[in-house]
Amino acid sequence: MDSRRIFIGDIQGCLIELEQLLEALDFDPAKDALHPVGDLVNRGPDSVGVLRLLKSLNAGGVLGNHDVHLLRTAAGMRRPGPGERMECVLEADDRKELLDWLATRPWCLEWDDLICIHAGMHPDWQHPAEVLQGIPPTEPTDAADFAVLVRHCDATGQRAPHEEPEPPAPFVPWWQHWEARENESRRVVFGHWARQGLLIRDKIVGLDSGCVYGGQLSAWIAEEERLVQVPAQRAWCPVTPPHRRS
Repeated sequence: MDSRRIFIGDIQGCLIELEQLLEALDFDPAKDALHPVGDLVNRGPDSVGVLRLLKSLNAGGVLGNHDVHLLRTAAGMRRPGPGERMECVLEADDRKELLDWLATRPWCLEWDDLICIHAGMHPDWQHPAEVLQGIPPTEPTDAADFAVLVRHCDATGQRAPHEEPEPPAPFVPWWQHWEARENESRRVVFGHWARQGLLIRDKIVGLDSGCVYGGQLSAWIAEEERLVQVPAQRAWCPVTPPHRRS
């Protein structure tokens, strides 16, 4: 079997579903490259188990906003918010090793044919990995926040002031700007948008299918153009929370 790039949507601490998905994928760590699209932790039941498993598998992937929340909470920069479940990581004996591993995830990964980023692409970015390179997750910047938080924006990259109700023009889903690019053949693989759900189009692959809310955990195999899903064991957050800008 040739090497495969396997991208997994927002896991958010759902360890059992992750294990089931890897089994359904027939995942081979000796050959396959595993790339979670961010939000490995929080809200689900076993964030520490997810980090331990992914670290043991030498997974790649990118940072999501909940991963950044965890790292900034561990650094004393913020307090856990309502519904967050970070204690299992923060109190773990191997806390330092897990946080150090998580902090080395990049904001973005690029190949000739694909870009992997948690939330979305700024309309001005051509090579986001260059724009975001070297930004520590504990040092907020506008570019890093855009990469892990954007849903709607205008053509200049200004994020919408609110997500609900649907923001008016000129704000549109960020991926519409990407799809409008002429002579752009790269596909963007992302997560972050559970309310939007699974979205597979010519230039975008949105993989947040709301596992932690009782939906599915989704994987997309780039080389096979194939989607694999497993259902959530239960809804750990029964209602998707309202969108916020941060």
